[in-house]
Amino acid sequence: MSVAFRRESDDEHKEPKFELPLPPGPNLVTARGLAQIEAKVAELEAIDAAALPEAEREQHGRVLRYWRTRQATAQPTPPPPEDEVAFGSRVSFKLNGQTKRIDIVGDDEAEPNEGRLAFSAPLARAMIGGYVGEKVDFGGKPEAIEILSTEAISD
Repeated sequence: MSVAFRRESDDEHKEPKFELPLPPGPNLVTARGLAQIEAKVAELEAIDAAALPEAEREQHGRVLRYWRTRQATAQPTPPPPEDEVAFGSRVSFKLNGQTKRIDIVGDDEAEPNEGRLAFSAPLARAMIGGYVGEKVDFGGKPEAIEILSTEAISD
């Protein structure tokens, strides 16, 4: 029989399973973000993976490796400087006539619907390095954002 017609196993034809992608750049974290990562690792390590079906065990292993990597590469940051927008800042600003507030946090801590934006998000990048009272460019519009206040995230 020709090799072209032999079938070694079903595993040969399965879609490969890849590791969970890591966000590019440094893994900056706030104190809250580091605590969340540590809690996630502890939660996953408490699961008896041996009792899980094979597919779930493999997925659990991938998720656990992701969070262990995030824990190992976490870079806690010092508090941001006063009056300057930086990682770890809570910023009040005016955009399109509306006053808004966001926290600038790490990738794993970001929850845009809760007002926590990753430092890599376009809005956060536009404001980082800005000062209270300054107007910064955003979305191709000069002076689109007015920074009203900034403080270190305390929770």
